[in-house]
Parts: sequence; structure tokens; C-alpha cells
Amino acid sequence: MRTFGSVIIWIYWGVCFILFFILVTLAFVLSLPFDRFRRIPNRILKGLAFCMMQVNPGWSVSIEGIDNYTAGRPTIFVANHQSFLDMPLTYLLPWTMKWVSKKSLFYIPFLGWITWMTGHLGIDRRSLSSVKRLDKLVEPIQAGIPAMIFPEGTRTSAGELRRFKNGAFTLARQYNFRIQPLVLEGGHLAMPAGSWKLHFRQRFYIRILEPVDPQQFDTVEELRDYVRKQIARKLESLRSDKRHSTA
Repeated sequence: MRTFGSVIIWIYWGVCFILFFILVTLAFVLSLPFDRFRRIPNRILKGLAFCMMQVNPGWSVSIEGIDNYTAGRPTIFVANHQSFLDMPLTYLLPWTMKWVSKKSLFYIPFLGWITWMTGHLGIDRRSLSSVKRLDKLVEPIQAGIPAMIFPEGTRTSAGELRRFKNGAFTLARQYNFRIQPLVLEGGHLAMPAGSWKLHFRQRFYIRILEPVDPQQFDTVEELRDYVRKQIARKLESLRSDKRHSTA
């Protein structure tokens, strides 16, 4: 049953990818002369995320901490990375962001092309120049479009929090951008890394934590470790609450 249901949902998602590819392409072409940061195509992509997350009535989403983010203020969101579902899940937030994704994603038919047209940044994490490419985020962030970076660099295998890389924190300190920790929970259970099969009953959690001023820390490493501890603490709190609720 799980296999059959997963096939049906993936077929539905595939149709959505094609339809939104057409919509995003039209928006991209028509807005290209005046939409430097591709805001309009990116907003349309929110519709795809909504369709992806609403397909299964057994999924629900809990969002808290919206007021912790000040729209328009130069900000880099950093989040733990659990699943392929993290991107559509986070697109449910009431603002759009510039994402940093692995470059190979851009070569996937329809989905990757959509990602490119909406102005997201692809990097090769094995390349030493990947940190320098993050500088392409500076202008959009300064224009009020927050960035979204997974400092772990890859999805977790079982929900554990991996070591954070320095890129997002180096950029934040260099340009005095606020760091906004974001906690995601549930994706690794609904769709584990390396698997295409879905679990059909899952509650997802999005928690926006209080912003962090990078200038309050003497080094990039201190900033990185502080933010990781904040995310780890909230992640454990969510899991503890879930254990108690099911006990």
C-alpha cells in the first residue's frame, strides 16, 4: 500500500512540476526586463510547494515564530536539513527566500529548471570556490530578500544534526547580516534520505527562532557553534514534546 500510494503521489508531483514549469517560464520571460532578483517567478513557486504538501490529507504542518523575523532586514536563514520535503515545506512560510542548493539539482528536468529560473544559487560543495559563490547572495539580501542555507551541506540520514559548515556564518559576519535559525522536524520520517517512498501520516514542525547578531561573537566558529546549539536544543525540545504526547 505504501509503495502504491507513493507512486500515485510522485505521478501527481510530476504533473505539478510540468505545469509549474510552464507558469514559471512565462513569468520568467515576461518579468526578465524588470525583475532583477526574479521575485515574481519565485512567488509562483510557492504554489508548487502548496500543491506538493497538500496532496496527502495525513500530513499536517505546525508553524511557530513568524514574528521573530523582521521582513526586509538583511537576513540569512540557516536550518537543519532532513529531507527532500524541506524545500516545499519551508516555502509555506509567508515570504520567499533565495535558496542555496547543490548544483546537481539544477540538471533535473523541470524541477531543476524551475529552480534556476526562480533565481536560486547552485553550488558544488566539493569545490573550494563554493564559499566565494555565496557572495552572489549579497545583493538580494541587501535588497530585502532573505537567503536560505543548510549549513550541514546535505540531508541527515536519521534526523541527527550534522556538523555545520562555515559559509553562511562567514557571509553573515562579513556583511553584518542577521542569522535567523530555523528548525525543521518531521521530513526525515515522512521521506527518509535516499528513499522515494513516503509515510502518509506525519506532522511537520517549523520553528523560527530569535535572530542572532553576528557582531556579538568574536569568531565565525563561535557564531556557528552558538547557532547550532540553539537549533539542537529546539529540535530536542520538539522531540521530547512528541514523546510525552504519545506516552
